[in-house]
Formats: sequence, C-alpha cells, structure tokens
Amino acid sequence: MTNLETDALAAAGALAAFLAGRLLLIRRVRRVEDWMRRARRGEPPPASELPGRGLLAPLAHEAARLVRSLVDARAVAEQEARLRQVGDSLWTPERLREHVRAKLSGRPLVIVANREPYRHVRRGGRVEVETPASGLVTGLEPLLRACGGTWIAHGDGDADFTSADESGRLRVPPEHPQYTLRRVRLDEADARGYYEGFANEGLWPLCHIAHTRPVFRAEDWAAYRKVNAAFAEAVLNEIDGQEEPCVLVQDYHFTLLPRLLKRRRPDARVALFWHIPWPNPEAFGICPWQKELLDGLLGADVIGFHTQDHCNNFLDTIDRFLESRVDRARFAVTRDGHATAVRPFPISVDFSESPSADPAARARADRRSVLKEIGAEAVVVGVDRLDYTKGILERFRAVERFLEKNTDWAGRLTLVQIGAPSRSGLQDYRDFAEHVRAEAARVNARFAGGAPPISLRTRNHSHEEIRRYYRAADACLVTSL
Repeated sequence: MTNLETDALAAAGALAAFLAGRLLLIRRVRRVEDWMRRARRGEPPPASELPGRGLLAPLAHEAARLVRSLVDARAVAEQEARLRQVGDSLWTPERLREHVRAKLSGRPLVIVANREPYRHVRRGGRVEVETPASGLVTGLEPLLRACGGTWIAHGDGDADFTSADESGRLRVPPEHPQYTLRRVRLDEADARGYYEGFANEGLWPLCHIAHTRPVFRAEDWAAYRKVNAAFAEAVLNEIDGQEEPCVLVQDYHFTLLPRLLKRRRPDARVALFWHIPWPNPEAFGICPWQKELLDGLLGADVIGFHTQDHCNNFLDTIDRFLESRVDRARFAVTRDGHATAVRPFPISVDFSESPSADPAARARADRRSVLKEIGAEAVVVGVDRLDYTKGILERFRAVERFLEKNTDWAGRLTLVQIGAPSRSGLQDYRDFAEHVRAEAARVNARFAGGAPPISLRTRNHSHEEIRRYYRAADACLVTSL
C-alpha cells in the first residue's frame, strides 16, 4: 500500500471518528435540551437521564442544579399564590418551610446552641422527656419542626445519651419526629467552666450591664475554648460531605465557633445570632480576651442582633479593639479578606395553639379556673427564668406601689409570677432566687387578707400550662432590665 493510500485511509478513519463523535455529541446535547425543556414545563425527569460522564458531565451537573432551583422557586411561588388566594398573611409552618427551602436552595440546615430542645431525665425509676425553659428554644424550635435539619447541643440530661444512638443522635420531637437532635458530651469540669463560669459569670453580666460585676477566670476561658473546639468537631462531622451547608450558631456560648468552622469549611454559610444585648466598647473592654472573642465572631458571614443599637455598639467595639475595616454605610466588617454583615433581626415566637372548637369559651373557662385557684378578681402574669436581668424584683415592687396608690385593689388583684429555676449551680443565682421568695413574702404580708398580691410559682411549666395563664390574664408584664 502506497503512502498516498495510507494517508487516505487515515483521513477516512479520522473523518468517520469525527462524524461518530459529532453524532454522539449531538445526541447528548439533545438529551440535555429535552431534559431541560421537560423541567421547564414543571415535569423534571430524574437526573440519571443526564450524561454522567464525558465532556458534557459538568454542564449536566450545572443544569441539574439550575433545574432544582427552578423547581424550588416554582413550588414557593405556587405556595405563596395559594396563601394569597385564601387571604392568609400569617407565617404558617407550611409557608415557613417553603420560604426557608427557597432561601437555602436545598442546602442542609444546622442549628448550634448550648440548650437542647428536649432532654431525657430519670425520675422515680423511669426516663422522662423534659422541655427546658428557654426563650431560645421557644424562638427557634418551630423553624426545625417546619423545615427539618439538625440541632446540635450540649446533652446535659442524666439519661440523654442512653436515649440516643452511639453518636448522640435521635429524632425529635418524641411524639412526632421532624428533625435530628445531636447531643455533644462534655465532662463536668468543662461544662461548668464554659457555661457557668465564662459564659454566665463573665459574658452574661458583661453584656447586660446589670450592676453585677462580671467574673473572668483563666481556667474558665480554657474550658470555653475547649468546648467551642468540641462543638466545632461535632458540626464538621455533621456537615461532612454536604455542599455549602448552612450553620446557624446561637448566642454568646459560641463566639469562637464561626472562625473555627470557616477555617476548615470555607464553603459553609455561617451565621450567628446574639440573643442578648451587646454593650458599649468601654463595658466590653473589661473582658481580658475581647480580641479573641471578636475575631471568632468575625468568622461568620452574618451576625444578627435584636436591635439596631446592638449592631451599632458591636461596630463601635470592633472599631475600638480589632484591626479591620468597618463599613458603616453597609453595616459590614472586613477582616483578613472576609466580610461579615451585621444586621438587626428582632426574633419572634410561634404563638399558635392546638386547635379548639371554641377558643373564646376555652379562654373563659381558663379564666374562671385561674381566678378560683388564686381567689382573685383580676390576674396579671409574668413568665421568666429566675434571673437578675429579668426585673422580677422591680416587678414585685411595682405591684406593691400600685396597691399603695389603689388600695381598693388590695385582696382582689394577683400577679402570678412563673419563675423557672435557672443556673442553680451558681451561688449568685441561688441567692437571687431566695431574694425573690423573700420579696414576694414581704409584699404578701404587707397586703394580707383576700387574694395575695403575688403568687410565685418556682418550677418549670409546660407550654400548655403557661398558655392557660396567658388566656386567663388581664395583663402580662415584661420588665427586663
């Protein structure tokens, strides 16, 4: 065979290969085109029909992600249309679920908090499930009930880990599981130093400026760092293999956690909500480790506070103590090339109740029951943890002053004060609880006869027990300092 013939055969082979490849490519492009057309009509076929290998695999992968977003957007729009059609402007669990699904674009949601929404405790030879008294749980638990995800928390119940699997996981709520609770085991010394010590003898009074001097100890700081690192490992384990997970870190217990997470998972979307006030820079400067705390917080993509004033104080504090660029026009801080948005997000609570055929009749029945129980004609309610920042003593003195000025109400009006025990491991809190009891007794003794001015209930109450008092009350007092 001559060289010319060889070249001709090679050219023919190359042409045949080109035509075959072109035909195969056209077929695959048409498969992607047909797949996307069907998806656009709202009939997304399975992603397995897309090319999984070869030149078009990256395009197919992106097409699948795009279509998932379109499907989610369509579902949200349809849900919103249904809600508008029925005139429903409330945030129902269904509406919340669709809203969060759209915002997260299918990414998993992880909440990190010191407090667990359910704890298992042993009582009288049996294990019971308890709902801790916590405003944080009240505000956030409905989110995971509606949307699913994982709640990571310190397991402090004495039966917590015998009620979970070997990784500390279990599905909750117990009666109707909707999300995963992941418990983190801490030894007693670390838990005490991190929670009772650094967080609640140090940061809590520091941020509230409530005339209680904060206490900072080096050993508590060491425990705080150790526990933040332990929670970081738990979160990283939970989000392993997940693309761009969303992590919502809660409160002053975990100031170091955002930075720890971002160092190892820069793709994670990390937000932190600060549930207590943020003080002015002068007050915050009392903390010996203010720079470490601020740097840890700035690992987050977003930091949320209850009010704009708290945001302002935070930016002032950053400006005072940390080398960074503070953009007050955009309310953002840039440090080491990473930008953190600072925003006010006033938190709300889920006030929905279990269905009742006649809610007005139920409220009247509860009112009659409560008034008979306390022997009063009018009832005011207060619901708080026994904490010196809640203004409970000031509330008692306000009732006393009211009765001084309106003597005809003595023996007829009662403040029902529900005071959930709190942080009883700290002497300051034990002393405060005794002070509350003594003050209630003093006011009651002064206005003896008829209904007591103050009916103090110092135990944990279920949500339904508390709602009974809300339904019965003429007024509710919130007097946080």
